[in-house]
Amino acid sequence: MSHLLTCQALGKSFGAQRLFENINLVINHGDRIGLIGPNGSGKSTLLKILCGRVDPDEGKVVSRKHIKMAYLAQADVFLEQASVGDNLEAALDSFGLDETERYNRVQALLSRAEFPDTSIAVELLSGGWRKRLAICRSFVVHPDILVMDEPTNHLDIEGVIWLEKMLSGALPKSPDAFLLVSHDRRFLENTANRMVELSAVYPEGSLQVNGGYSRFLQARVDFLQQQQQLEDRLANKMRREAEWLSRGPKARATKARYRIDEAHKLQNHLSEVKNRNRATKQVRIAFDSTGRKTKKLLDAKGLSKSYEGKALFADLDLVLTPGTRLGLLGRNGCGKSTLMQIIAASTSSDGLKADTGTIQTAPDVRIVSFDQKREAIDPRITLRRALAPDGDAIIFREQSSHVVSWAQRFLFRPDQLETPVGQLSGGEQARILIADLMRQPADILLLDEPTNDLDIPSLDVLEESLLDFPGALVLVSHDRFLLDSVCDQVIGFDGRGGVAFYADYEQWLADLNRREKDESEPDNVVADTTTPKKEKQKKSGKLSYMDQREYDQIEEKIMEGEEEQERLQTLMGAPETVADPQQLESVWAALEQAKQQVEQLYERWNELEEKKESSE
Repeated sequence: MSHLLTCQALGKSFGAQRLFENINLVINHGDRIGLIGPNGSGKSTLLKILCGRVDPDEGKVVSRKHIKMAYLAQADVFLEQASVGDNLEAALDSFGLDETERYNRVQALLSRAEFPDTSIAVELLSGGWRKRLAICRSFVVHPDILVMDEPTNHLDIEGVIWLEKMLSGALPKSPDAFLLVSHDRRFLENTANRMVELSAVYPEGSLQVNGGYSRFLQARVDFLQQQQQLEDRLANKMRREAEWLSRGPKARATKARYRIDEAHKLQNHLSEVKNRNRATKQVRIAFDSTGRKTKKLLDAKGLSKSYEGKALFADLDLVLTPGTRLGLLGRNGCGKSTLMQIIAASTSSDGLKADTGTIQTAPDVRIVSFDQKREAIDPRITLRRALAPDGDAIIFREQSSHVVSWAQRFLFRPDQLETPVGQLSGGEQARILIADLMRQPADILLLDEPTNDLDIPSLDVLEESLLDFPGALVLVSHDRFLLDSVCDQVIGFDGRGGVAFYADYEQWLADLNRREKDESEPDNVVADTTTPKKEKQKKSGKLSYMDQREYDQIEEKIMEGEEEQERLQTLMGAPETVADPQQLESVWAALEQAKQQVEQLYERWNELEEKKESSE
């Protein structure tokens, strides 16, 4: 396997803050590397070092001769008055290509990027289309190694899926390898074949695992368990050595001197392991509710809204009750944030209102919102005032907490309290907004893209806190992992005023693609266009799109379920399971559930088989 690029013992600091040290990384042909780590671990800095934009304090980067690298930064800088096509052309100016080659490269990418108008000036593009253009610009130079920093930022779900296809080798000339930083867990699972996490919890400064994100998670759990077991063993050994060292000189007179030296080395080793095990800190998120017992918090009927003559949604009925977990899905600009604003303004005479329809709320209902634009943060005030506006103490769940303790809960250091908010990172600003939400007891929680800039540990905690929140939740997010975990239903926007309820984002996306495909197909002969839709389906001998999709996947699901049954059956008979009644009961319960799931899959398979046969 040929090495494209090698990093040797890289280290970097900013002032007194040590980002990372002793980082070794090799990028080979075919590597699709996902780089993760907590905020402040130095991920973006490491990418810049790899691309030669920042020098390391220690170590070096060695690349193969004539390697071409492309770097996608978080911030997108363009020729704002120039068109989409002209910006891609400009990216090729320094490569000495002839006009035909330049034209072919640009047009190939524009066709895959699905821009509705390539002549539009970049300054008129939305955030999602600007990000698509930036991604195309990094591909158009045909890099050997593609380096991307948060490429899914500002992309909607369809945009993220489009990027996944681009990275899967959909282009005639794809990069030999890529390395990307992302906090989108589903995206990482779908694109990466190797995971690297930067963290002080690891002895070498990073954990590198061959495989996708799910494989990495298991490897990480195994490592942390082993690390904790190592600490326990060292602590037990140190207690014995400490007891020996505490004895009088006469008792130790016949002992070898080297044992004293080894005891001190053991103490140092134990301290290092303890420090690493405690290096992983998580933000502590817990949303507060009012405890209201009202069954119906909000009842909206016939809501419609248009903007500049374009229908965003129409005739929408919506009921929010305690325990509602509702996701909003649709392309950028389809009306998701607009609906959130209308709900937020339903308890006051101010704010955005629907064009038609009514909203009734329970008396004194409390609605709390998270704004993706972060307009609620004044960049001029200090972190201290942002966290505690009324003094040096805050009240959370009727308990007083000092601003220093409150700041540490969100991973801020005491020395940061006088820092202006505008100088903080995007992730830190997101944590400020979440801290503000937590101080406001709510019946209805409206979260518009709360995951932007949050690292994966913070996302895990956010997910748990949303599941624990007893009120109603309305969530806009392109994080499919979070949507699947938290939301039990979604509203899909088709971008032309249509809205519908779906079980999950995959069902919405499949329906959206099916309708767009139906609309793009030319009409057949006149006799066929008069055939009722149901009759057409019967004559075609095909299942519906969703049934066919389920039918195509169900046999594999049954095989997976039966393999899980066999695994659990084997585990039931294992000596360590038999010897542990609690574990035995847990495995038995899991086995019964697996059997039930397989039986349900077989029943569903039979139903689909019968439906398929009856339609032929």
